[in-house]
Amino acid sequence: QLLESGGGSVQAWGSLRLSCAASGRTFRISAMGWFRQSPGQLRVFVAGITWSGGNTYYADSVKGRFTISRDNAKDTLYLQMNSLKPDDTAVYCCAAFRDSSFHQIPPESADFRSWGQGTQVTVSS
Repeated sequence: QLLESGGGSVQAWGSLRLSCAASGRTFRISAMGWFRQSPGQLRVFVAGITWSGGNTYYADSVKGRFTISRDNAKDTLYLQMNSLKPDDTAVYCCAAFRDSSFHQIPPESADFRSWGQGTQVTVSS
């Protein structure tokens, strides 16, 4: 089970830090990802991290502004979001990949075996 927190409303250029708390024994051996979905839009990959945290991947739209990280001792995934823009407004979900590393970048959402409910992020101009 995955549970996101940390969403909210912020002005442009502000920052938020999302957390994703995982329960169960597979978090520490799973690659993890963050996705987002805006109203009327498809869900898109935002960032991913391998099981050890040794490799990270980002969508071009967030590269240089967002940082994905994980703490396996706490079974928690994070997404630090800086320099937020109104276009970043979306529901953000964390997801557990079916393997310890991704097979392609961006990974296919169908290859993630479990998803959180999501947390709303709203960025105003």
